[in-house]
Amino acid sequence: MYPIVDLVDCQTIAAVQDEQHLEIAIQSEANIIFLLTGSIFNIKELVDRVRAVGKHVFLHMEFIEGIAADKSGVAYVAKNIAPTGIISTRSNLIRVAKEMNLMAIQRIFLIDRNAVIKGIKVIEQSLPDAVEVMPGVMPRVIQEMTNLTPLPIIAGGLIDTKKEINDALAAGALAVSVGTTELWF
Repeated sequence: MYPIVDLVDCQTIAAVQDEQHLEIAIQSEANIIFLLTGSIFNIKELVDRVRAVGKHVFLHMEFIEGIAADKSGVAYVAKNIAPTGIISTRSNLIRVAKEMNLMAIQRIFLIDRNAVIKGIKVIEQSLPDAVEVMPGVMPRVIQEMTNLTPLPIIAGGLIDTKKEINDALAAGALAVSVGTTELWF
């Protein structure tokens, strides 16, 4: 079993793209927050706020200003910020995060059949704790991904309604990451 499965109490993950929405995420039902914003100057404070209320927080390495999405950046995050884990499109960062005892979510974009095949190869090499597939509004593809890998699947991107969340979950997704604040409740 994958440890990330044990973290998921609410199957809607708050994907915070604007710092102004962090307080809404903290107050929401979501017990996992994906931080897709912040900078080297405030990311520790943002993570500490989330952790103070007992929620899990994952940083998207490519979206944190001033922290490089490289080995040293992940080492800095692990040592000084201490989130639950990271999210990245870069498989080398997933491996580094795992070496540093951070959970890691590999984000892949499924735009065509070739992307599905390449995505499976990437996750077989990086061995993340979970895979975030984008866009998340493709139940058939989500179901296919759950058949192609034993890793937990998180659907994300272009999710605008509760029905789309439910469709992704029914297709086998462990959880759904959503940026629309109204869907966090």
